[in-house]
Amino acid sequence: MADAKPRNARRWALGTAGLALAWVLGVWPPPLWWRDHSPRATAMMREQWDWATGGRPVGGSESARPAVRPTRLENISLVLQRMVIIGEDSRFRTHHGIDPTEIADALGADRGGGRGFPRVLVAAWRQRDKVRGASTITQQLAKNLYLSSSRNPLRKVKEAVTALRLELALSKDRILELYLNLAEWGPGIWGVDAASRAYFGVPASRLTDEQSAELAATLPHPRTSNPTFRPERTLERRNLILARYHGVEVYIPPEEETDTTPLVLPEPVITPALESLQVAVPIPGDSVLDSLTTRRTDAQTTRRTDATDAQGRTADSSRDSLP
Repeated sequence: MADAKPRNARRWALGTAGLALAWVLGVWPPPLWWRDHSPRATAMMREQWDWATGGRPVGGSESARPAVRPTRLENISLVLQRMVIIGEDSRFRTHHGIDPTEIADALGADRGGGRGFPRVLVAAWRQRDKVRGASTITQQLAKNLYLSSSRNPLRKVKEAVTALRLELALSKDRILELYLNLAEWGPGIWGVDAASRAYFGVPASRLTDEQSAELAATLPHPRTSNPTFRPERTLERRNLILARYHGVEVYIPPEEETDTTPLVLPEPVITPALESLQVAVPIPGDSVLDSLTTRRTDAQTTRRTDATDAQGRTADSSRDSLP
């Protein structure tokens, strides 16, 4: 009996650990699937749509939902690719999905010494609100594909693990291509080519340096800071990205990668039901009915009298015409 309790406790602990591991690793489709496939929609697209519509149908058709229209990486301006990396994840080409250096910078932690990284991990958990701006491009892709904008720290754990799995399964170019095609660039604007056409009227392959930097500056807050809404905020970040692109050592502050403000769609016009358009006609009272009956009888009498007079006049004229 004495050994039963420790055994039960171990079983409970192992079962809990197994469930936690299954939850952390449980994403579908698996990251390897995205080597040759692109999603029709992402978890973030569905979340934003549900926020905007309150779960009710809009336009009466599922075709109104946003959908992914992928653009191959070679058809996306190389300058834009560099601008996005500069603005969002400057060590994208060298890290493995998580950037401890960026996390340490966001926390102001000391990275020196052999215990620097463990200290960063402990500080990251204690000050997890500050770590949101240190998400790598791969982490943002993991969130867009599978997760949500929840601030739950467990979601960040799953995001980090999924980012590591994406790095193992996909090349850097494929990760960047998916990210550019799945990111939100403005209210209801998903994908870099859609953003390029919406803001500048050109495909993503023909963006100028300034336009590329402005789009890259839109990514942290696409719904509350973009080329058409609060553009002054976007231009400040655009100028920093341009300066870094041209070799000037400037500090580009990390920002939270998404807005917390949901997209708001205009209220749909609801056509009233046909039954609601029926008009109640009042029923006339007895006095009104009597009046109508009297007038109808008088009219009939008048018509008969007129007809009799007409017949008399016709007969008289016939007699007058006889020789």
